[in-house]
Amino acid sequence: MELAYYSDYAVRLVNSEEPGRNKDTLTSVEAVRELFGGSSQAARRATDSDVTRFRSVRARLRSVFEAADGGDETLAVDLLNSLLMEFPVSPQISGHDDRDDEGNPLWHMHLADHPSNATSGYAAIAAMGLAFHLTEHGVDRLGLCEAAPCRNAYLDTSTNRSRRYCSDRCATRANVAAYRARKRLETERSGNTGRAADTAQRSRLNGER
Repeated sequence: MELAYYSDYAVRLVNSEEPGRNKDTLTSVEAVRELFGGSSQAARRATDSDVTRFRSVRARLRSVFEAADGGDETLAVDLLNSLLMEFPVSPQISGHDDRDDEGNPLWHMHLADHPSNATSGYAAIAAMGLAFHLTEHGVDRLGLCEAAPCRNAYLDTSTNRSRRYCSDRCATRANVAAYRARKRLETERSGNTGRAADTAQRSRLNGER
């Protein structure tokens, strides 16, 4: 499993809540299990108690993204380090059953967690994955969607560090809103120009009288 994959754990958890829309999908143990994706063995450890614990970790992970998005690199790193210390993992070399064309194992790094509950396991993987992404690509690659009221978290993997939205849908919505705003401004300016011309013309007529 690629280490970059683990950073998606953090994004999935953070985006299970959309504060700007008063939307929260993390309301049941089933929702917790869905966050694990294909890791069914880890998901089976989840209980009702993990719902509250997951929400607590989610708030802390969002704080990391908020600090990064606000340009406070030191705070983002400090917050993430706090999670890493509380939820440690053990890196291991793994091959599973993957083989190349010649039958040799496809070795890769795997993060093995030793949790007391599902939350600890998920938090450890999410924090470590985010840490790898941050140190490899930079703190400014952690962002929050600029398409209000979304504010979903995303990881910028663009070549020119230009990503501003969490999805194509939000990018389109923001571009449409910006276009409409420009058109309104143009209309207002045109109207103001027309009114100013009328006023000037009336002033000239009054002066000629």
